[in-house]
Parts: sequence; C-alpha cells; structure tokens
Amino acid sequence: MPLYMDVHKNEQLNLDVIAIAHQRDLEVQQKYGVRYLRWWFNDDLHSLYCLVEAPSAEAATAVHREAHANVADEIIEVAGFAVEGFLGASDGKPVVREEPPDQPPSTDTAFRAILFTDMEGSTSLTQRLGDEAAMQPLRAHNAIIRDALQQHAGNEVKHTGDGVMASFAAVARAVECAIGVQRGFESHNAANPEMSMRVRIGATAGEPVAENRDLFGATVQLAARLCSHAEPGQILVSGVIRDLCIGKRFAFQERGESLFKGFDEPVRLFEVGWQG
Repeated sequence: MPLYMDVHKNEQLNLDVIAIAHQRDLEVQQKYGVRYLRWWFNDDLHSLYCLVEAPSAEAATAVHREAHANVADEIIEVAGFAVEGFLGASDGKPVVREEPPDQPPSTDTAFRAILFTDMEGSTSLTQRLGDEAAMQPLRAHNAIIRDALQQHAGNEVKHTGDGVMASFAAVARAVECAIGVQRGFESHNAANPEMSMRVRIGATAGEPVAENRDLFGATVQLAARLCSHAEPGQILVSGVIRDLCIGKRFAFQERGESLFKGFDEPVRLFEVGWQG
C-alpha cells in the first residue's frame, strides 16, 4: 500500500490538540482502509507531519476530514521509503531516506498510551508456595493479561516479573484493555477461589522514548507510579487519559491529585469503573 506524508501548518497547533486529533484519526481510519502510523511536531515551524499508509491521498484526507476537519496543507507520496526524522528546513518539508529492503517501516505511533499491571502479593505467594508451585498462578496471570492485550491491540513491551508493561496506539484501547484485565481476573477468581489473584493497573499517555525495543521517559515513569499508587483491583489513570476519552462510554471517578516522586506538578487521578 502506498505511503504518504501529510503536512499541516498552523500556529494554533500544540501537543494536546495533536494528540486528540490523532486519537480521532485512529477511530475513523479503518472505514477508509487507512493506517496513520506516526506523527512528528516541529514547534519552531508550527508544522505537523503525519506518516500514513493509504490506498490514495484522497483516502488519507477523508480520514482527517471526518475525524476532525483539519485536512493537510499538502500530502506527499513517499512509497518505498520510511521516515527517519525531520530537519528544520525553511519550507517545513520532511527529509526522508531509503530504508534497507529487509527493514519495513515502523508501525508504532510516536504518541502512545502506557499501561502497567502489578499482581498483589506475588512475593509472599512465591515464599508460601515455592518457586515451582507459584508458576501456576503466574501462568494464569500472564494468560489473562495477554488475552486482553490481544483483544484490544496492545503491545507487550516487557514482563516485569509480577506484571506487564504495555503500549497502545489508541488511548481508548488501553482503557478497554485495563477493564478487560480486571474482569478477566474477576472471572478467574470466581472459578478458582483457591488461586485468587488481584492486580493493580496504572495508565497514562504521552510520547515515550523508544530504544532497543523498550520505552523510556516521563510517560513510562508516570504510568508505573500510577500503578504503584493504585489499590489491588483498581484501575488508576491520569487526567490525560480521561481527557482523551471524553465522549467514550467509560466511567471515570475523580480521585484528587497526587505529587509523585520525580514530577514537579501534581497529577490529576481518575479511577476507571470496570464492575457491572
């Protein structure tokens, strides 16, 4: 499928506006056979660049038009190329280079929702049952989480020993996955009361740094802090997640603010309802 770069030039652009618009693109794109892959923002040039797979430039434009009405100022076909980065050229156009033939373009979006899970009492469980016996509930734990990730287009970044770190291109998918995980454990516990487990879940969204198949940066750190702050059986998310899910049928309950270690500003906390 052809690969395009569309370019938006607007002095009103900022990261919050772009994140919301991109989220809406992801919700509409399947209708037109389009996949928006990545975006980059050059603040100095007030320019946004979106990398997209589409059957035609018109199809890519149709997604923007329906999702948020902010169509691109120009769209450039870059079929056969992958974008390595952008330089601050005066005309705002992207600089591209040809990728080696055995390296397909990345399909990860720069903006991601990050989710952490943490199993309650995993250390005491291992001490009580022993290493080998403790593997049985851990396998059940892994199966529940990975099933939810598969159902909601999540990417398992890594296993943390008693939980999982995952990323999502769409924020709503992360929330749906978190709900699916908690409901999965609820069903498991009802069927296996002797092997009952509860997990904490924390999530936020932003632009983590990708390196060596892992993700780093403040977004990842905040998601981990939210997970640690959550109670067993609770889904705790940042205000960013809640704001990007306005209009979705999720039940958010405000839980005040918390100042986490390493962060200068308090973070708005919201609990996601998942029961019923």
